[in-house]
Amino acid sequence: MKRILAIFSFALAAGLSLSAQEEQFSAKLEKDDIMKVCTAVSSWQIDNFDKVKHRRNGWHNGALYIGMFHWAEKAGDAKTADFLMKIGKETKWAPANRSYHADDICVGQMYIEMYKKHKDEKMIQPLKERAFYVASHPSDAPLSKKDKVGKDTRWSWCDALFMAPPVYAALYTMTKEDVYRDYMISEFKECTDSLYDESEGLYYRDCMRIGVKESNGAKQFWGRGNGWVFGGIPLILNNLPADDPSREYFINIYKEMAEAALRTQDKDGHWHASLLDPGAYPYPENSTSAFFCYGLAWGVNNGILQGAKYKKAMKKAWEGLIEAVHPDGKLGFVQPVGASPKPANYDSTEVYGVGALLLAGTEILKILEK
Repeated sequence: MKRILAIFSFALAAGLSLSAQEEQFSAKLEKDDIMKVCTAVSSWQIDNFDKVKHRRNGWHNGALYIGMFHWAEKAGDAKTADFLMKIGKETKWAPANRSYHADDICVGQMYIEMYKKHKDEKMIQPLKERAFYVASHPSDAPLSKKDKVGKDTRWSWCDALFMAPPVYAALYTMTKEDVYRDYMISEFKECTDSLYDESEGLYYRDCMRIGVKESNGAKQFWGRGNGWVFGGIPLILNNLPADDPSREYFINIYKEMAEAALRTQDKDGHWHASLLDPGAYPYPENSTSAFFCYGLAWGVNNGILQGAKYKKAMKKAWEGLIEAVHPDGKLGFVQPVGASPKPANYDSTEVYGVGALLLAGTEILKILEK
């Protein structure tokens, strides 16, 4: 009954009829149901991509593309695969403009996967040149908890840990050149030392948010920023050698964040824009929820998160996400671009939320195969 009431409230928020809501997708963890909803979500985003105002090789779309790539590979989705090839050609397989800015290399995650699949050097060369220069000439800008403003040349905001590290990890594994690995680990640890709250198992968005309190007096931990980190660590580990000695460091943080994810998930499976003050942001925030769902599914699939509580949380998260998928495949309740908690509604969507949902659906399919 609570879930029916939640769906009805979503319909009212969007001005939709209950009959339209009855056409929603099934949230069952079964292959056909997952295939159906993910195909619809990806297709809707492609059909509406010309309305997206972000740079084709910007971070917003970088998060979309990596989700789309893994979905297309798992599902054999030719429409999505063709779309990604078209994007690569349009961008000439080049990252965005700011050399040291973590956001501007995020698109490289998709370029690397396309290169692995197609073995075309032009898909990777501009990215390698950029990443090698940055890694071999690291910024010496200071980074610490005392900084009031983050440094664009350093990984000084928590979502940077999704954007850049998987690229450097993959380039290290592909080339065996230590410069990529050393830079990635050093920058990740510096960012974590600055922003990670060990008592909560969560990251502040940046140094400006340390000490900021929500209306209920709790520390401000931005949902999406933490979702980025929790979803980014699996992408790092997927791109590091299985015997790499740094894996334990990343897995330890990942496990701590998994416990925080369980604590901050609401009874209906959602996470909110501010993790410790959901009452101030009563609607779900689905880029947060989708990345947490993906991160939990990855841990379950890889045997790192063992126990019924993780599977239960993953299942509830997926059910919550599917409630917000419109009958035409549009994903709702995604917070617009920002750097701190803001409300979302049933009609608000963004490309990075779609990418995260596709990662989650793909990972759950892998679990079902086992």
